[in-house]
Amino acid sequence: VWARRIVGDSRTMREEMRAARHGLSGRIRIAAIPTALAMVARLTTPFRDKHPGVTFSVLSRTSIEVLSLLGNFDVDAGITYLDNEPLGRVTSVPLYDERYQLITAIGNPYSDRDKVTWAEISQLPLCLLTPDMQNRRIIDQHLAEAGVQVRPTLESNSMIVLFSHIRTGKWSSIMPLNLAETFGFSEPIRAIPIVEPDASHTVGLVAAPGEPHTPLVQALLDEAMALADDFRAHR
Repeated sequence: VWARRIVGDSRTMREEMRAARHGLSGRIRIAAIPTALAMVARLTTPFRDKHPGVTFSVLSRTSIEVLSLLGNFDVDAGITYLDNEPLGRVTSVPLYDERYQLITAIGNPYSDRDKVTWAEISQLPLCLLTPDMQNRRIIDQHLAEAGVQVRPTLESNSMIVLFSHIRTGKWSSIMPLNLAETFGFSEPIRAIPIVEPDASHTVGLVAAPGEPHTPLVQALLDEAMALADDFRAHR
């Protein structure tokens, strides 16, 4: 632990000296849960507009892997759930609340509804993320609270795989509203709010604890706070 902390402190000093001479530059490494990947561009794009000398590496990882990479200084920041499973000691910036939708094709059961319950969707042929993903554990939790269980007809750790199966019209899925909006589902695919309960979970940016952060990480935290304000303004 102390060795990693010394490495982190040394990196902070080097970045501060470089930033003082040349402005922000270097590479920011971000690990994000799959359901948050679609919104990463809303963080990285305005950041790069302000700091064109910065490049990015973005990895898709489970929430557990995000925290492990962060703790080992293998990434600079993570994007993960903040309010469901323990995070340990991190600096966090809440970004948005994830709400859940049934994604299904017109003509499938419940596709003509304005809302659907967790209990009802348990009867559908679902494609879902694999159980090592926290999003899947959240979905299973809310289904259990509704007194039902599901046996998905397809599981994958890839959102692209899920999207491609949904578009066949033969599978349905449960996805966050912001993710469905980002990928622009349109006819014949519908996104229907899931209620009883109308569940939400907070997703945010996390960084290693302690002050000062490296100039790159501090600038990313500042950008995350600006993005959070934008999300709140457009609720």
